[in-house]
Amino acid sequence: MTQISRDDVQHLAQLSSLQLADDETDSLQTDIENILGYVEQLSQLDTSGIEPTYQVTGLTNVWRDDSVIDYGVTRETLLALAPEKTTDSVKVPKVL
Repeated sequence: MTQISRDDVQHLAQLSSLQLADDETDSLQTDIENILGYVEQLSQLDTSGIEPTYQVTGLTNVWRDDSVIDYGVTRETLLALAPEKTTDSVKVPKVL
């Protein structure tokens, strides 16, 4: 089983911008060791005959041709309806 030191936990907390009390450090140390122990168990499984799973729902991408539909409205007509415009664009308020 992988041993995690208190220094390792403090270093992870610092990287995550967390401030931990001593009891939280001890608890997190135990939790991390348990998680790593579980991952080590998973690495012992024989997956040589198992194909990787990339998609579990069976869905596939549906693509369509990108075609222009002419509705009979010109760019100039639409720009004329805009409350504010610059050269060939509709000017909209800044959204923050």
